[in-house]
Amino acid sequence: MKLVVQEFLTFDGVSQGPGAPDEDTSGGFTRGGWFVPYLDEEFERLAGTWLGEADAFLFGRRTYRNFARDWPKMTDHPSARILNGLPKYVASDTLTEADWNPTTILSGDIAARVTELKRRPGRELQVHGSARLAQSLLAAGLIDTLRLVVAPVVVGQGRRLFPDGGAPAGLRLVSHRTTPGGLSVHILEPTGRPEYGTYGADA
Repeated sequence: MKLVVQEFLTFDGVSQGPGAPDEDTSGGFTRGGWFVPYLDEEFERLAGTWLGEADAFLFGRRTYRNFARDWPKMTDHPSARILNGLPKYVASDTLTEADWNPTTILSGDIAARVTELKRRPGRELQVHGSARLAQSLLAAGLIDTLRLVVAPVVVGQGRRLFPDGGAPAGLRLVSHRTTPGGLSVHILEPTGRPEYGTYGADA
C-alpha cells in the first residue's frame, strides 16, 4: 500500500483542532474549529474522492480517540461507511483497548510496523491528522504522498505539522488547486533530503 498523509493546516502551519473548538485543547489550545468556515462543496467532493482510495487507515492515539468517539455516531454521513468499515491501525505504546472495530494497535518500533503494512497489497494507507505520527513517518522516509489543505487563516498558537527542529525534507509539488471557499490544496511527494543553493551573479 502507498502511505498517504492528509493534513489540514492554517497559513501559519498549525494542524491542531481544525474541526471544532473542543476537538483538541491540549497545551491550552483555545482556537480550534478554524478550518470549518472555509469548507465548501468542491472540497467535500474532493475529500470524498480521496477517501474512496483508502484500503486502511493509520492514526496516532489522540486522533484515533477523536475519530472513534465521533464517526460511529455519524452513520448518515457519506464517509461513515468507509471510515467505520475499513481496517484501522493506531500507533501507541500506551493504548490498551481500541473499540472502533476493526482496529489493530501498533506498538514498539512504529516505523518497522508501518513498513510491514506498506508491503501488504492494496491502494492507500491513509493518515488523517495525527501530526506527531506524520512527523515521525516523514523523518523515517515512509511517506509516499502528502495532501496538505491550507486554510487562509492565521491562528497564532497551536501545534504545528512542521515544528522547529523537525526533520528536513525535500518535496516535489505534484498538483495544486484552490476551492471557492479559499482552501489551497497541495499534493506533494517527498524527495529525500532538501537541496540548497546560493543565489547571485556568480551562481
